[in-house]
Amino acid sequence: MTENRKIKVLVCKPGLDGHDRGAKVLARALRDAGMEVIYTGLHQTPDMIVQTILQEDPDAVMLSMLSGAHKALCPVIMDKLKENDIDDVLVSVGGIIPDEDKPFLEEHGLKGFYGPGTELKTIVEFVKNNLKR
Repeated sequence: MTENRKIKVLVCKPGLDGHDRGAKVLARALRDAGMEVIYTGLHQTPDMIVQTILQEDPDAVMLSMLSGAHKALCPVIMDKLKENDIDDVLVSVGGIIPDEDKPFLEEHGLKGFYGPGTELKTIVEFVKNNLKR
């Protein structure tokens, strides 16, 4: 990544979760920090998310999940990234993620877990400091 290009972040709401206030607040904080942000909207399937990643080539993908489907959907998304030879994007998940589920998600390649109440600057710094490119 060159110094002149903004960090590009894709903010996604996979699954049936219909609450996106946190995702929108996060998108705004990332934008305010100088990043280019694409918010995909509600009810994204793993295929839709991966297609957007292929089209937009983001540096980071922030998944927002409050539905409890993280153990079902996150591995599918990560497998589809591998199928498409995408290994240079940072993938994180925020929402309601129990501590006991984090090792499982890490095994599938996710890095960074942020629940309600996390300071936005913490997430912004995480993105800046953990990009794969």
